[in-house]
Amino acid sequence: MKHTPPAPIYGVGGVLFIKEAIDLFEEEFEVLLKKQLSEARGQRREMLDRDLSGTKKMLEVIYSVIGSLRDIVLEYEMVTLSGVKIYGDAFIRPLGLVLEEENYITHAETITRKRFSFERARIRSVAALGYSFFPYSRDELEQHPEQCRREFQEIVNTKANQDSMEFLTLPVYEREILRFALMRSVPFYLSDSSLWLNLKKETSRKVLRSLEEKKLIVAIGGGQNRCHGFRISDKAIMLFHRR
Repeated sequence: MKHTPPAPIYGVGGVLFIKEAIDLFEEEFEVLLKKQLSEARGQRREMLDRDLSGTKKMLEVIYSVIGSLRDIVLEYEMVTLSGVKIYGDAFIRPLGLVLEEENYITHAETITRKRFSFERARIRSVAALGYSFFPYSRDELEQHPEQCRREFQEIVNTKANQDSMEFLTLPVYEREILRFALMRSVPFYLSDSSLWLNLKKETSRKVLRSLEEKKLIVAIGGGQNRCHGFRISDKAIMLFHRR
């Protein structure tokens, strides 16, 4: 009897057979969850302690597209403009994507009007923070995984093209500051940017102000007797990862 190999899954790292992909995913997910449980505190820790089988299924479906779980944050904590903490099932930092697995019973059939309104406000808050909200239903993931995978690949391609174009349209001085900032694990200051660009502080200050307005750097610290420091934003990091 002729042996037929399992259908291949095409991902970032090349061709993975189904069994190999599942084994890799299970191992990576276990490591990811253990690490994030050790780092989480407060309400996020409580969220990670709950049943994550739906989130795990969602990540398993898209695993062949992303190729790794290293950029995944489980139960990603965000703060709305009103100061309320909200959580996304999984966040892919380089893509700025908040992924959700939604069970029909808990998200539609038995939901109250108050909860329905809160969920709509939650989605708006995710958009206001500059992230893309990408939900899946449990039924879709279980019954149509290939379709879910194809749709996810499409959003990945779209984000990659958008980020590449946005980076290339930045003025050269802004691109250079972001390149240097990306390599630093500590905040940088006006004097650093002047040195990097070989420009006077006043000119460098204008470049930093433009980057801050575009939300590509974030001011930290500062006060009456101390200058602001800066760090590269998640949005800017995404531009580098998806180029």
